[in-house]
Amino acid sequence: MAKRSAPEVNAGSMADIAFLLLIFFLVTTTIPKDSGISRKLPPMEPPNEEDVVIKQKNIFTVLLNGKDQLLVEDELMELKDLRAAAIEFLDNGGDGSCSYCQGAGDPRSSDNPDKAIISLKNERETSYAAYISVQNELVAAYNELRNIRALEVGPKRGFPDMNFVEMEKNYKDAKFQGNKDKLKEVIDQIRNEYPEKLSEVQ
Repeated sequence: MAKRSAPEVNAGSMADIAFLLLIFFLVTTTIPKDSGISRKLPPMEPPNEEDVVIKQKNIFTVLLNGKDQLLVEDELMELKDLRAAAIEFLDNGGDGSCSYCQGAGDPRSSDNPDKAIISLKNERETSYAAYISVQNELVAAYNELRNIRALEVGPKRGFPDMNFVEMEKNYKDAKFQGNKDKLKEVIDQIRNEYPEKLSEVQ
């Protein structure tokens, strides 16, 4: 009796199926993006320029120690009071050059928003949650001042009842019906009037 040879399995189609499955999973899988804090480093100054001297009164020092205690200008402060203190410092207008500032005009505090710098320091033992909370309050102080200024400038430029956050949102919105060029001018003006100068040091 003659031996029967075992039938060969055609593996070509199996390879095609595996390849198609691989492509399917590559196309349909979403890769999560890590989102961090949006910060830009200041541009490098030319080496020939002299160092700029910053007056101590124009620096608002915020320190977060290893026990998550908040020290503002070397005094203990609660997190809930930080935003108001930052606004008072930024909007002080101590040298009288700021026509739109509504602060106390204390000569011992910041001269104007353009010169005012917030210095945020933290220790290695500081918890991440406390650090983010402090940073959020400082950014919120800038946003609050910009919102107030937007409600003053906006109506004169054709954007009534629109705060700064709404202006930025509308500018990015493709369906916005208004004049985007004029809106960009207003946004840039407010950013220049209240520039976000937040220095972070570890």
